[in-house]
Amino acid sequence: EEAGGESIYKYTEQNSEKMACDAIIVSDTALYNESTPGICYSLKGLAYMEIRVSGPAMDLHSGSYGGAVRNPANALATIIAGLEDEYGRVAVPGFYDRVEEMTGEERASLRAIPFDESAFRRDLGVKTMAGEAGYGTLERLWYRPTLDVNGMISGFTGEGAKTVLPGEARAKVSMRLVPDQDPEEIRAAFTKHVLSLAPEGVEVQVQYHHGATPWRADPHGAVFEAAFAALEETFGRKPLLIREGGSIPIVPLFESILQAPVILVGFGLPGANPHGPDEWLDLGVYHKGISALAEMWGKLGS
Repeated sequence: EEAGGESIYKYTEQNSEKMACDAIIVSDTALYNESTPGICYSLKGLAYMEIRVSGPAMDLHSGSYGGAVRNPANALATIIAGLEDEYGRVAVPGFYDRVEEMTGEERASLRAIPFDESAFRRDLGVKTMAGEAGYGTLERLWYRPTLDVNGMISGFTGEGAKTVLPGEARAKVSMRLVPDQDPEEIRAAFTKHVLSLAPEGVEVQVQYHHGATPWRADPHGAVFEAAFAALEETFGRKPLLIREGGSIPIVPLFESILQAPVILVGFGLPGANPHGPDEWLDLGVYHKGISALAEMWGKLGS
């Protein structure tokens, strides 16, 4: 699943009786901070797209042809600029139609979380936070859908100068989705919007790489009670209910096929560089995690 393979999905669908269970425990998330455990009850979904803008059959000399031939890189910049408005909202028509608003319980839970925005900025090395107007940083990270350009490729990108009018420009774009957005609906709306922004003189293609369904659990019931109690006993602090801006695509499939509650109890730490070149796990937290899970298995068994 981590590598994007399809086998685990097919296996689950074909072996639901063999995999029948009372609960699904996933330890692929993080504590809220070093001393405060967290139980994650919601994951964002994903729609990962690629925009390809084609112009002349080859790269051209920008002096000899610039101003007479549409520049695919300039055209791509125009398209990207049209993906969000001046208030940080995604400009794709219908993008927010199925976004659930926060409940009163969620707002109260969010207010109780000790979030230090100044420290958050310092850790990231940014001077100010940005995003959809009218929402705080945690709301944007956990409760609001987003659109981000992940990379752009076009023309000459080496050291020094080369006066090129590129023949092609590409951008990879990811949209993180929240309940109850549907990746297929977002894919179609995004594609239609991008094509509507395409200037004359270039050909635009939109490719859908992959997607994931957003997920949210009801954080009540025996499984959650066991996890809350085990974490509090082990860490000496009540766990916080948190959400995650990333995706674990197998989770909603497990839940829907196996018809069992899913709970995410992980022991990573913020800043641990997941999937990065120096991913790490704190040994003290690791050992506490072993104890916490042992406590939880005992409580679930009884």
